[in-house]
Amino acid sequence: MDGQTIDGQRRHWQRTFVDNHDMYGTEPSAPGRYAVELFSREHVRDVLELGGGQGRDTRAFAAAKFHVTALDYEANALELIRRELPVISTLTHDARELLPFGDASFNAVYSHMLFNMALSTVELEALAGEVRRVLRPGGWHIYTVRHTGDAHYGAGIDHGDGMFENGGFIVHFFDRALVERLAAGLTLVEVFEFEEGALPRKLWRVTLHKA
Repeated sequence: MDGQTIDGQRRHWQRTFVDNHDMYGTEPSAPGRYAVELFSREHVRDVLELGGGQGRDTRAFAAAKFHVTALDYEANALELIRRELPVISTLTHDARELLPFGDASFNAVYSHMLFNMALSTVELEALAGEVRRVLRPGGWHIYTVRHTGDAHYGAGIDHGDGMFENGGFIVHFFDRALVERLAAGLTLVEVFEFEEGALPRKLWRVTLHKA
């Protein structure tokens, strides 16, 4: 995916967040609640959230007393989180770039649909590698993605590499082979299917463990 398209997606998200400050609601998502339960049970301390968005899951992590670092490439969304949750760390970051942290910096990494963004398979592999790098031994990686059973898969504008554009949003839809490909170097604990939203969107919640 070329830089001009990525920049266009960033502007589209900016407009969307400005027009609707509570686009996805203020309550934590179902995978966010699952992550809080798992991380609490596993005595997680430091959580890296990729694509914090408007902060609905960030709030749940902060309430659970985790040390949270939230990244997003949409600065306006992060500013809203920072104002509401001054105890957490935030950083504007493009998922195509290396994570700005040392090796083994976090007990857990979490993202809700960040891996569905307009990222090529090669870029997703690089991001998964960065997640492995910053995870401590015994750490957890939980992410969610819309999959090829979703109603929007194959609809709209075809950008190739499993990516389709609907309503101005480009989504990289996952098949099981891609999930397993990105799990390299980690143990694939679970792929759990669930639905969210009005379509409804069909997603997988992927749980990985670093032995």
